[in-house]
Amino acid sequence: MAIKRTSVGLTIKEYALITLGILLYVLGWSIFLVTNNLVGGGVTGLSAILQYATHGVIKIGYSYFVINVALIIAALFVLGFSFGWKTIYATVLASIGLNLFQGIIPADFIQAISLDNGKLMSTIMGGIMVGVGIGLTMVAGGSTGGTDIIALMVNKYRNVSPGRLILYMDVVVILSSLLVPSFKPDGSLVPFIEKLTTVVYGFILITINSTVLDLVITGSRQSVQLFILSKHYAKIADAITKDLHRGVTVLDGKGWYTKEQTEVLMVLTRKTDLNLLLRYIKAIDPEAFLSVSSVTGVYGKGFDEIKKRM
Repeated sequence: MAIKRTSVGLTIKEYALITLGILLYVLGWSIFLVTNNLVGGGVTGLSAILQYATHGVIKIGYSYFVINVALIIAALFVLGFSFGWKTIYATVLASIGLNLFQGIIPADFIQAISLDNGKLMSTIMGGIMVGVGIGLTMVAGGSTGGTDIIALMVNKYRNVSPGRLILYMDVVVILSSLLVPSFKPDGSLVPFIEKLTTVVYGFILITINSTVLDLVITGSRQSVQLFILSKHYAKIADAITKDLHRGVTVLDGKGWYTKEQTEVLMVLTRKTDLNLLLRYIKAIDPEAFLSVSSVTGVYGKGFDEIKKRM
């Protein structure tokens, strides 16, 4: 059928989603975090600490790229080469963006939206943008690198929340900022008391990051259950299995009002695929009767796996 999505179209959609995620990620750091000398977690946090310590000589993008190379090589073997290409694309894009946007965003805009609103509001806004950016990238099968790669590798074999795992690693990175001297954009040394305050903002930042990240990932993985009643149930079932590659279960039923035997189709699919499935059903039988309900979790082929310790 013409409605069917092509693999090329799906690939374009995934890379477009990664691009959008990286854009949000880079803007969050460039507008709200770096301008306030704030420290985050992961490789980007380490790179920010290095930039502050070298008066901006070593920008975030350079060290971010170098550190991620080793992690990407490990991910190629654990997560597969399809993951690797997407992550390489995301990492290169983020490395360029982290350096580029620091120089092209107007100072007046940063002053109005970030500096004038204070570090707390900048931490909240930056944390939301970075969390959504990481989430969109991971939903599309890629990663912004660093601790995200480690979290995905662990999540492949264990039922561990990626956001929570990243949170633990980020705490270590933020605390390490106390051991390294930090300089403001004007060249003045950041007092130790102010660095303690920055650590607190860093903890707020990674808490927001992990919460938003889990919300984005959980929302993308939400599944729905459909019950479909139609005289053309066979055509609908064939279209779902052959074109959408989803399983269909045919249940025997009886309409109590009509006292007639009928077949009921039960389908489980991702919520993101629901609109496409509904268009298929409408194209075959506009008079079909169906119900849609959300389900807490679906485990098995085509959905999530039950991970257990071997």
